[in-house]
Amino acid sequence: MLDKITALYCRLSNDDDLNGESNSITNQKAILRKYADDNGFRNVQFYVDDGFSGTNFNRPDFMRMMEDVKSGKVGTVITKDLSRFGRDYLMTGQYIEMILLDYDVRYIAINDGVDTLRSENEMMVFKNVFNDWYARDCSKKIKAVFKSKGQSGKPLTTNIPYGYKKSETDKNLWEVDEETAPVVKRIYRLCIDGYGPMQIAKILTADNILTPTAYRQLKSMGSVTVEKPCRWAQKTIVGILEKLEYVGHTVNFKTHKKSYKNKKKMANPREEWMIFENTHEPIISQHDFDLVQEMRKNKRKIQKCGEVNPFSGIVYCADCGAKMYLCRSRSMTDEQEHMKCSTYSNDSDECSAHFIRTTVLRELVLGELNKLLETVRANEDEFVNTAMEYASTAQSQEVKKARKILVQSEKRIAELDKLFTRLYEDNVAGKISDERFAQMSANYDGEQRQLKQTVSELKAFIEATEQKTADVSNFIQLVRKYTYINVLTPEIMHELVEKIVVHAPDKSSGHREQRVEIYFRFNVASSTATLGHGNQGKKRKAA
Repeated sequence: MLDKITALYCRLSNDDDLNGESNSITNQKAILRKYADDNGFRNVQFYVDDGFSGTNFNRPDFMRMMEDVKSGKVGTVITKDLSRFGRDYLMTGQYIEMILLDYDVRYIAINDGVDTLRSENEMMVFKNVFNDWYARDCSKKIKAVFKSKGQSGKPLTTNIPYGYKKSETDKNLWEVDEETAPVVKRIYRLCIDGYGPMQIAKILTADNILTPTAYRQLKSMGSVTVEKPCRWAQKTIVGILEKLEYVGHTVNFKTHKKSYKNKKKMANPREEWMIFENTHEPIISQHDFDLVQEMRKNKRKIQKCGEVNPFSGIVYCADCGAKMYLCRSRSMTDEQEHMKCSTYSNDSDECSAHFIRTTVLRELVLGELNKLLETVRANEDEFVNTAMEYASTAQSQEVKKARKILVQSEKRIAELDKLFTRLYEDNVAGKISDERFAQMSANYDGEQRQLKQTVSELKAFIEATEQKTADVSNFIQLVRKYTYINVLTPEIMHELVEKIVVHAPDKSSGHREQRVEIYFRFNVASSTATLGHGNQGKKRKAA
């Protein structure tokens, strides 16, 4: 074995720095070199992992060492102690007692007195467990520190969002990055203009703008190593469009890790987030952020002709409640393009074949919006009073209905708790069999789980509705932006219109008549129009 490598392995994690110089890489190297020289080990080679946890075995030099082991190049592996090899007692034991043994590799832990060439290694398993417990204890302490820091409002993320940079005076504060903030603003503007994440990614790629990863490398290392530094991905755009940090808020506890051994991040439910408002300068206004979130709910796509359908995602069938989608082809003229019920397209027996031409709908909505603008300008005070009264009435009915269902659901959950307790007592007393108990308890458990989900959804709805109490002032501010609307855009539609409901045509009078309802945002008002024969004549009625 004289020609084989004697692997001297050193590892140091960030937590080991707390123990002073004893575990430093320099100290480990000195101990390992002296032991090798004193015991006649030749052809020594150092493998060093600096800054890696012992619970993680995907360390660069550890993996390189194991490749040399599997290639038959290594005869002996020496570490200062067992904890340098690893702090996961299962993985450490598997490597030392199985994998290294399979390749006839001798392992020595100097300070722990472990040598697999000898047989006196009974205490090794206990020492590995103690090393594992140490890692677990450190993890708990670190979590406590992070929890305290996160609850104080300081950002926990180590990756500052693209568009910001660390403050030169305080590492816990973010400043707007003048180089990348315009890119973030452009992404939001493109989304408001009707472009989806894929289209936005293609535009930025075509303009040769560095991706966040490439830009970060350029700033930290002075060079870019990624293969395609200007190739934006759809998921990158989506992540930027969903970050609350861009409106000036700090958001902590968005993710968690399964355990101190499993480093994979898992998403936390939104109710577990901690949001601290106005902690840094915003890049995106709250209005634009909310508008983008609203538009993202109703995802729209660019048509082959390059245009965006402004009605995409907000036009609904009055009969089945499903969304209506645009029917367009190269063979159709502008007058023939129309919106059709999606339910009918999938199953003609489930809904009727009603549709509406986009030219007619566009003309109708433009007319109603401009009529609304004129009404607000002519008598703003009267409009505000009417809108607040309308919103209050509409919301109170919805909330009243939701509260009634909420009370019933909570009452039933309490009843199920009592039934389950009684059922358990009957099973213990022998009144019902174990099989019957299992069947009934499963049914009760399933019903209670569904009810709890319903309660959670109802509470969220009631809270959101009450917070959204007729914000007429916001609507007035939006209306003031426009004097007269000539062209409908996705931005205008989602700023001013909540939804459009299209009814099936009525031919009972001998003429084709079709009713269309337009609901404006913030529940301030609605408008109903009846389209006459051939969709030419219109009767409007404001509500």
